[in-house]
Amino acid sequence: MADSRTELNQLGEFGLIERIRAKNKTRRAETLKSIGDDAAVLHPQGREVVTSTDMLVEGIHFDLSYTPLQHLGYKAVAVNVSDIAAMNAFPVQITVSIAVSNRFSLEAIDMLYDGIYAACDAYNIDLVGGDTTASTSGLIISVTVIGLTEKDKISFRSGAKPGDAICVTGDLGAAFLGLQVLLREKVTYKANPDHQPDLTEYEYLIEKQLKPEGRTDFIHELAEFGVVPSAMIDISDGLASELLHICKESGVGAAIYEKQIPIHDTTMLVSEEFNISATTCALNGGEDYELLFTLPVEEFEKIKHLPHITPIGIIREKSEGVVMVTSTNEAITLRAQGWNHFNG
Repeated sequence: MADSRTELNQLGEFGLIERIRAKNKTRRAETLKSIGDDAAVLHPQGREVVTSTDMLVEGIHFDLSYTPLQHLGYKAVAVNVSDIAAMNAFPVQITVSIAVSNRFSLEAIDMLYDGIYAACDAYNIDLVGGDTTASTSGLIISVTVIGLTEKDKISFRSGAKPGDAICVTGDLGAAFLGLQVLLREKVTYKANPDHQPDLTEYEYLIEKQLKPEGRTDFIHELAEFGVVPSAMIDISDGLASELLHICKESGVGAAIYEKQIPIHDTTMLVSEEFNISATTCALNGGEDYELLFTLPVEEFEKIKHLPHITPIGIIREKSEGVVMVTSTNEAITLRAQGWNHFNG
């Protein structure tokens, strides 16, 4: 029997909002009023408020031919949470706005919000509002996230100093290769719709692409050990691009070491399969949503035992430029070659 499909116009906008509200729940004391009024009411209890907004557009940021709606909902929240983590802050609330065409059923929207609710549970945040409207071109998702921190705990991009250690969380390059695997399978499927792919060996990479995680776990660890990075940024457009952002805003140079860049074994193997340097994937691939941060060496000593932290270089004087020392001990100037949204 075919799956049932409920057209969105059967509920209308207010019916859809009520359906979203009915499945929503609040978790945090800072949320005094959630969905259901003209505006949400928040009580930040004297802390600094940080906020960020990100928009995901079908055909630009995601492809529904290989992206499950639940994963998309989760990712839409996670990439915004990552921006708050990059400020050394804790996310507490989000608003979600969607524009949706009539090719989407109510059941499809339910799946999208199932992913959003799962992310709210995972990051202990509340969905407190948003908007719904029609679209003539596909699905658009806009998420705004609100975070809290103490004034003296905020990490900007502008605080790096010569002599600071440069570190990253996790491993890099996996999300980019996960995308390459999915794109290859899409081409194969178009040529042969009966093709049944076995993606078992690529699961790590595909999950990194479809369901990344914002590193709020690391922000909790920083708080536990009383460490505040001198500068921090999340890696959405590749390591090279993000390091150049920090160096520009801080007015410094930097040297990172190719041998130190953390790359997962699967990333290494699959980069060879695609005939792409794993280092290139890490430098320019993007969408890893790990954290790149700097801090004085004595502060690094407090967290160096953490298994998911890797020192990859050192901040230098601006006149020394921003370079990567290769495995053959050659210093090459780093340039931002990550994805440009406006390049077609």
